[in-house]
Amino acid sequence: MYEKALETLRNNNVRITPQRQIILKYLINHDNHPSVDTIYEALKQEFSNLSIATIYNTLQLFEKLDIIIALPAEDGGIRYDFFGSPHFHAICDNCGKIEDIDFPNYKQLKQELAKEAMDQTGFQTNKIHIEVFGLCKNCREELAKKDNQ
Repeated sequence: MYEKALETLRNNNVRITPQRQIILKYLINHDNHPSVDTIYEALKQEFSNLSIATIYNTLQLFEKLDIIIALPAEDGGIRYDFFGSPHFHAICDNCGKIEDIDFPNYKQLKQELAKEAMDQTGFQTNKIHIEVFGLCKNCREELAKKDNQ
């Protein structure tokens, strides 16, 4: 996954700086869907010259190159996810928890959605992200407990 992401950077003539490498490694090794602040807090001890602006700019670049995707956070902010394997997200409306849902037919589904958009409206898509919203297991259990009281 890491090498493929580096290849994407090279193919787009992007310099592979130590900061970009450490941010990329963090995103690959953590599935916590971090915010810019979370990444900063996790990496600032190891890389004292890493700024929030550098993280933000790197994440924007990675998103533009489809290495990562941006997800809405419960606080109105943005969280990020490395997109090395086809998956979509289940996002809890109550607590904001984000779960990765592996889906082997993800690429085919995206193609079908793009085709339908083109067939029905003439709309040419350039990016598709799929999220489903509802209640996670923990929130459903907590709400059920409150309803039974």
